[in-house]
Amino acid sequence: MNINLKIAEELKLRPQQVDRAVELLDDGKTIPFIARYRKEVTGSLDDQVLRELDTRLQYLRKLETRKEEIITAIDSQGKLTEELREKIQNADTLVETEDLYLPYRPKRKTRASTAVAKGLEPLARIIMEQKSTVIPEKEAEAYLNEELGVNNIEEAIQGAMDILAEEMANNADLRKQMRRFTQLSGTIFSKAADPETETPYQMYYDYSEPVEKLVGHRVLALDRGEREGILKVSISLPDGKGEAVMIRKFVKNDSPCGLLVKSAAEDAFSRLLFPAVEREVRRELTETAAAAAIKVFASNLRQLLMGAPIKNKTVLGVDPGYRTGCKLAVVDPTGKVLDTGVAYITIGEGVKMEQGKETIRRMINEHHVTAVSIGNGTASREAEAVVADVLKSISFEIAYMVVSEAGASVYSASELAAEEFPEYDVSLRSAVSIARRLQDPLAELVKIDPQSIGVGQYQHDMPKNELKSALDGVVEDCVNHVGVDLNTASFSLLSHIAGINKTIAKNIVSYRSENGAFTDRKQLKKVAKLGPKAFEQCAGFLRVPEAKNPLDNTAVHPESYDAAKRILEQCGFTLSDLSAKSLNDIVTIAESKNISAIAENAGVGIPTVKDILKELAKPGRDPRDELPPPLMRSGDIMEIKDLKPGMEFLGTVRNVIDFGCFVDIGVHEDGLVHISQLSNRHVKHPLDVVKVGDVVKVRVLDVDVKRKRIALTMRLDKK
Repeated sequence: MNINLKIAEELKLRPQQVDRAVELLDDGKTIPFIARYRKEVTGSLDDQVLRELDTRLQYLRKLETRKEEIITAIDSQGKLTEELREKIQNADTLVETEDLYLPYRPKRKTRASTAVAKGLEPLARIIMEQKSTVIPEKEAEAYLNEELGVNNIEEAIQGAMDILAEEMANNADLRKQMRRFTQLSGTIFSKAADPETETPYQMYYDYSEPVEKLVGHRVLALDRGEREGILKVSISLPDGKGEAVMIRKFVKNDSPCGLLVKSAAEDAFSRLLFPAVEREVRRELTETAAAAAIKVFASNLRQLLMGAPIKNKTVLGVDPGYRTGCKLAVVDPTGKVLDTGVAYITIGEGVKMEQGKETIRRMINEHHVTAVSIGNGTASREAEAVVADVLKSISFEIAYMVVSEAGASVYSASELAAEEFPEYDVSLRSAVSIARRLQDPLAELVKIDPQSIGVGQYQHDMPKNELKSALDGVVEDCVNHVGVDLNTASFSLLSHIAGINKTIAKNIVSYRSENGAFTDRKQLKKVAKLGPKAFEQCAGFLRVPEAKNPLDNTAVHPESYDAAKRILEQCGFTLSDLSAKSLNDIVTIAESKNISAIAENAGVGIPTVKDILKELAKPGRDPRDELPPPLMRSGDIMEIKDLKPGMEFLGTVRNVIDFGCFVDIGVHEDGLVHISQLSNRHVKHPLDVVKVGDVVKVRVLDVDVKRKRIALTMRLDKK
């Protein structure tokens, strides 16, 4: 198999693109580096395509390795034919490859292997020939052997049929055919283990659906219900259809031997083949659903990490709680903690409530807090109501936002948090994290295991390795896309930069502590264990704002500094001009002078020239600054009981799932916009319409106060 060519066909890429990308990956280049600094080589493949390419590359290489192992194993048995070798080499999946190996795989003891040991294989061959003149009972007499355990004719014939049944069930072409038939014609059924028990799975208590139409989130729900012992799930085929396929393939006639083969075929189907096919089809359904769920999770995480930061604001973080009170933390625009406290504002009235309000009011006024970040966990609703009331008494402009606190408790109890804030207890660290999430979602959320952030569906049911790989890739792409300040970046941020592992990240922080702030990128070469390859990969993603060379505060890679200087000169500027101001008009100037000519004179490709021009226009730019700001509130709080159908709100998309999205409209409980209510046109997947963090206008369709469910629509023209 030409792996690169196959990937090119699957991903609809040019073969040369795949070849070059594979060469770079095999050379140890990171995906962020390839996506950003090797555009001319790959034809501008972006990070998401490169990760898809890399995943497929690893799978196909694993497949080819397994094929060679199987060919060697069968050959060692002296059973490898050229036809079989060709079939194995042409197999497209690991499942198909293992099917071909199945008849030759060392087996545990089975009814068939027992029959072979009793010397009944020749009898099986005679029966399988299905000659009309052969009387099976008469042929079986020759195989009676008390020492081997063949005591009568019936036992001999049954043993021969067991051999035939296993051979039929192990037929690779038939297994492939039956899998396809089950996928197209099968029906999945689920029943309740105890129909009287109320559970979240009640819609599946007596449920059926064609396998072909089964969507991913239902697959995952059925799997979880079955795992928890609440559901019994199975697949069935139309009556007699599966057996009919077997009979057509193996039965030649209705002779006595033919009737025995028919019986063996029916046994092979019901006892061996279909149970195996059912497991395989369900496993494939689960794998497909999991892959789609991981994709959704990764997309949601990407949007959450890339949320617009709230810059230049002092923020009060509120970690809500009942018995132990709400933990408070004020952080300055750089994230430095200025003040901490506790306010008992979620239980009862009286003195404690008024003292809590006064504590919040004092901290806001004393530190001139202009934004409040409230965690959305336990007691969030009550805390939000009190904070909204307090804000009405503040004389200057101030707003609040309820943020997801998913993973905050995990972070606050971690070694990283203890190292960062040794003087604070766990709950106060959580309040700091909640405040910083509003200031810079990316910088704060990278401290948390992506699986703990909670933007997806069934993330805890996903294959751990696949989920971790996908989410770590998202974090890496986001961090490198934004870039980090070399002199202020935390260990957590640095460890996600291309080419920098945890050891090097620690060494960078140590070097910074011992030698003071970095003054240029070249100093990175003095950091322990940061060699030439690591420097090549990481340098372009690390910024030095106060560097003598202004290019050190851009995404221009050091390898392209000479090219950047030549581009500046061709546009009538110098490095000193770049130091003095942003060259907003340099792109227009370059376009007027012909980008192709500039690229040729600079000795780089057109994509690199365009990237350099963007950086020269706005040195130190943060791509997130171009995003719309998050939706802040100023006291317009409502409760779910106040909602009425027809009300319209601006809300923030909190989570996107297969069947819709959840939107925060300021009443603590997020409302669901079902996929059918996202648009007037047909929507294949919600991600085609909305992303996490989007501010959208919605109308209330229905409110279930008891179940705390809100149905929303974005089809505002439909009443």
